[in-house]
Amino acid sequence: MLTSIVETGELLRKGKLSPVELTKNCLAQIEKLNPTLNAFVTVTAELALTQARAAEAEILRGHWRGPLHGIPLALKDLIDTAGIRTTAASALFKDRVPTDDAEVVRRLKEAGAVLLGKQNLHEFAYGGSSMISYYGEVHNPWDPGRIAGGSSGGSAASVAAGLGYGAIGTDTAGSVREPAALCGVVGLKPTYGRVSVRGVIPLSLSLDHIGPVARTVSDAAVMLQVIASHDASDPNSADMPVPDYVAGLRDGVKHLRIGVPRKFFYENLDPEIASAVEQAIGVLRTLGCNLSEIEIEVPTDRTLQTAEAYAYHAEFASRSPELYQPETLRRIRRGEEISAAEVEQSRRELKQIRSETHKIFEGVDVLVTPTAPVPAAAINELKQNPELLRPYELLLLRNTRPVNVWGLPAISVPCGFTTAGLPIGLQIIGPQWREDTVLKLAHAYEQATDWHKRSPGLIEG
Repeated sequence: MLTSIVETGELLRKGKLSPVELTKNCLAQIEKLNPTLNAFVTVTAELALTQARAAEAEILRGHWRGPLHGIPLALKDLIDTAGIRTTAASALFKDRVPTDDAEVVRRLKEAGAVLLGKQNLHEFAYGGSSMISYYGEVHNPWDPGRIAGGSSGGSAASVAAGLGYGAIGTDTAGSVREPAALCGVVGLKPTYGRVSVRGVIPLSLSLDHIGPVARTVSDAAVMLQVIASHDASDPNSADMPVPDYVAGLRDGVKHLRIGVPRKFFYENLDPEIASAVEQAIGVLRTLGCNLSEIEIEVPTDRTLQTAEAYAYHAEFASRSPELYQPETLRRIRRGEEISAAEVEQSRRELKQIRSETHKIFEGVDVLVTPTAPVPAAAINELKQNPELLRPYELLLLRNTRPVNVWGLPAISVPCGFTTAGLPIGLQIIGPQWREDTVLKLAHAYEQATDWHKRSPGLIEG
């Protein structure tokens, strides 16, 4: 199993590890396991090795750029990469080759990261299972007969199976955190506007976020440190100071006030998930945190996401409907009847909701919930009963979706396994711009448990 980015980066800095060997090992693992997982759409082996050789030469000359220098990472395949196809897992874009890098890619390259390729996803990020893709469904490393979650399914599956040290995903309703939970890794969604989305194929511009998928909380912090910044060319990017996320992990969590919103977030849970989350809450108590049950109003309206998705796809769907997967096309067309007045009203409501999120934290510092209420479903069961897919995905994303409406930072960390060996995730939600608090608590919990140290049997098999 791969070591953490933090540990590996230090060995690279000291010249005790070679970025070229790291990259070759990841490419070998991709070659071995991708036929089973279907996590990658495009593997950029030649580019990755070129970047790795350049990183090695720079480090040997004493020009170490930071903890991502020479680290092999990958990107969800709706993040633009200059000269490399970016497909959004759709036949519509199967030959689309951008001329410019997304801002997040530019920052990763600037940090010296090695880019392994582009990862499979739920077509156009419009779903939570990664079952619907022009390139076929993504499989879960813990049980390849089950889904990996979505829409960043390929990213979460890749990190869990050691195909790379981390990945960059997108999150509109939970698409980083939910697959991270189902695959037993860490998924972080920052505050809305913290990371530029310029150069990313949108689902819903008012709700889209970019975030890291990693094996440990410290790795997620390292990745966020690189990609978080103001981008004047992105109108939704916020000009806010970026704290030292990695240094903040060392801060204590004693007396941190944790709110447990039982209503909504803890309803209709799979019994094994309910049990694992209660045990996690017990661990947080042992760390000296103060826990209290609270009630909050939870937004559930999906009008804006539906309308904005349709706005982006309307022309494509009218011109080339046959190039979409049928279920994606059905979801897109749900936005056809939403009026401009309804969209404007929804945007006003969103602005109002976000302006009042501070009220959630008047008596607490963070919230803790299960990430997903149910574990990963069997792929064959969903194929044989396609009418189950949409309600199942809505349930999967129930606990993550409101956080995108609020625009708040949230992380999913592993907190247990079902008796069938399927991972369970714990979600920690913080106030606007307080990724440092979210990461600090997640790190403290991670260090107090050993869930993150487990690996899928597939890796050794």
